[in-house]
Amino acid sequence: PGLLTSDFLAGRRRTYTPPLRLYLVISISFFILVSWLAQSGILLEPGQDPGFDAAVQARFLSDDLPRLMFVLLPVFALLLKVVYRRRMYFDHLIFSLHLHSAAYVTLAMMLPLEELANRHVVLMISQVVLLVYFLAYFVVAVRRVYQSDWPAVALKSAVVLFGYLIVVSIAIENSSNFRIIAD
Repeated sequence: PGLLTSDFLAGRRRTYTPPLRLYLVISISFFILVSWLAQSGILLEPGQDPGFDAAVQARFLSDDLPRLMFVLLPVFALLLKVVYRRRMYFDHLIFSLHLHSAAYVTLAMMLPLEELANRHVVLMISQVVLLVYFLAYFVVAVRRVYQSDWPAVALKSAVVLFGYLIVVSIAIENSSNFRIIAD
């Protein structure tokens, strides 16, 4: 975790895919998968209408959410800039691209299990393990890239993650409201 960003920022770039290209390939693949899962009804909550709700959910996941997440990448970098002021914003943006790519890969493993996880405890535990893995990945990546001590990394990571979850939640809610008004 964080090695790709550390190497990139240290100037060892030749052997790696550029961060933006990596993000675009992984995010496009991820949103295609998620849209397909939604269209198939795998991501629906119990009681939702597969005919109507799956199409609405798939449209949001294929049209709105990818653009929204791309716009929120710099916001995540800005949150990192707030807690790690000494680094250049560019460094935070590169870390943001790499971390979001890792998040999409982790979510791509978690979301196909969603429907079955409600009925099988082992699959639900698998999802929890993947979530804990990503959270640990995030903290270790922050530690490697920003070279802070563990207590500071844990606190700053929690602040950044909590702040970002609030921003993403507000953005998704407003995006949904905007879509309803536009339709």
